[in-house]
Amino acid sequence: MVKYLRIVIMTTEISKSQIDRLGDRLKKGNISDDDLRLLDKYRRSFSGAYDLVVGTIRNELGLEPTGRPAKSTTSISDKLRRESIRLTQIQDIAGCRLIVDNISNQEIVVNSLNTIFDNISIIDRRSQPSHGYRAVHVVITYNDKTIEIQVRTSLQHMWAELSEKLSDIVNPAIKYGGGEEITQVALINTSVAIAGLELLEIDLENLKRLSSRNTLGEDVKQEIDILKNALDKTRRKTLKNFRGLIENLTG
Repeated sequence: MVKYLRIVIMTTEISKSQIDRLGDRLKKGNISDDDLRLLDKYRRSFSGAYDLVVGTIRNELGLEPTGRPAKSTTSISDKLRRESIRLTQIQDIAGCRLIVDNISNQEIVVNSLNTIFDNISIIDRRSQPSHGYRAVHVVITYNDKTIEIQVRTSLQHMWAELSEKLSDIVNPAIKYGGGEEITQVALINTSVAIAGLELLEIDLENLKRLSSRNTLGEDVKQEIDILKNALDKTRRKTLKNFRGLIENLTG
């Protein structure tokens, strides 16, 4: 695929030390109107890189990302306190999300992003989830600005939506491993179950490829098709249950 076009983003530069001192004040909660204006200026400095990334995904992959051009002040302050990092180290000041049907498509999209963009790093939270959260994060650096692309399967996304909803209405700490133990256990167990289902999807996909090469008997091919159909049905039912649960929490 064609590499994305390089463009020049004209902004008035803010020094790294200025940004990190601002981050220190945000962390302490002691911010002025001037600080808010500086933070807004810093966030807007990501807009050129963000537009480039989103436009490239649309043009090269034919996908439609859901975007978040700038992280909120509250989210930035909370992250600075929670992770003990500097403001210039936050990689998701601006970002977008791609939702795909299943884990096979997730792999295809991540590989495609690796092809069309330079200077990327991949954070795979599937094998090492964060408090049950699973996804692949692709971080692109352009003109010293980082843009985070979250690539989630539909099931991973629904789990994340449920965690967010519980955090909104029960306890903001839930999505970071806090809150009541019973809630965390339920979320972790659900995350593990989803991971198991998606791993089984990969195994069946591999068997399906073998069957297409006529290396398996007809009876085995039929069994694979039966299992695949059953798994697809389970996925659809699980997604429906997730949506119903989230709607009930919202209502």
